[in-house]
Amino acid sequence: MRVVMLGTSASIPTPKRGLPAIAIQRKAELILFDFGEGAQRNLLATHLGIDRKTKIFATHLHGDHILGIPGLIQTMSLLGRRKALDIYGPKGIKDFIESILRTVRYTLTFPISVSEVEEGVVCKEPEYEVHAVWGKHGIPNLAYALIEKERPGRFNPERARALRVPVSLWRKLQYGESVKLSTGRVVLSREVVGSPRPGIKIAYSGDTRPLKSVEKLAERADLLIHDATFDQNLAEKAVADGHSTAREAAEVAKKAKVKQLVLTHISPRYEDLGVLLREAQKVFRKVQVAEDLMEFEVLYRE
Repeated sequence: MRVVMLGTSASIPTPKRGLPAIAIQRKAELILFDFGEGAQRNLLATHLGIDRKTKIFATHLHGDHILGIPGLIQTMSLLGRRKALDIYGPKGIKDFIESILRTVRYTLTFPISVSEVEEGVVCKEPEYEVHAVWGKHGIPNLAYALIEKERPGRFNPERARALRVPVSLWRKLQYGESVKLSTGRVVLSREVVGSPRPGIKIAYSGDTRPLKSVEKLAERADLLIHDATFDQNLAEKAVADGHSTAREAAEVAKKAKVKQLVLTHISPRYEDLGVLLREAQKVFRKVQVAEDLMEFEVLYRE
């Protein structure tokens, strides 16, 4: 799964950082977590394309996380998109989208579906789900996790041949079905297929204080992308503003036993990212500080 950090700044853009946005390419689908002002420019630079099946999950309604959506809708319409765009977010996201569509003169070429969501499973697809929990910020903020369902175990062709199973029936066995041979024997899937293998899990905190709920959401994730607006010298400001420090994000990652941590939503005050990186690494070693257009290839665990 390809993950691209489209925007990594906190609150305001800088010459090097755009506003919060994350793109995930999952097979032929584009999944966006937040979409701040100007994010579509970096999206175009990734060559991910904007005519894919697309979902946007907004964490909250602060402008730096959602003001890129109107421009994306306009670009999609100008390019003649026909596929539906699905948008998810906390209460108020529907009013925001409807007000944009009502006041900005689009020639809309595709349907838009807007869902106001709370905690729980907010999106179900055949191969994955998106779960949400409430974070702790100045306004309602959702943290999300993209959780793939288990994949079938490895198929053993040698065992299937030994049991004289025709190749035409292998797929059924691999996907859990039993098959009946011409001899009358029934071959069970577990006779030729190994144990189910885990899918990929990616969690994103949005803007939040460190929370047990986010820790649980991110448990054993392949990748956790977490708010790290400040360093520990500004811990009091982090509390007051509803954000996390780099050390606090690392503590969430450690407790959740994630494989990799990426720090994002970086305050514009930091030109030296080493301050945040060193602080986090004292707690959790496998960590990076996000920069715009940084990419991660999240691989399956076997």
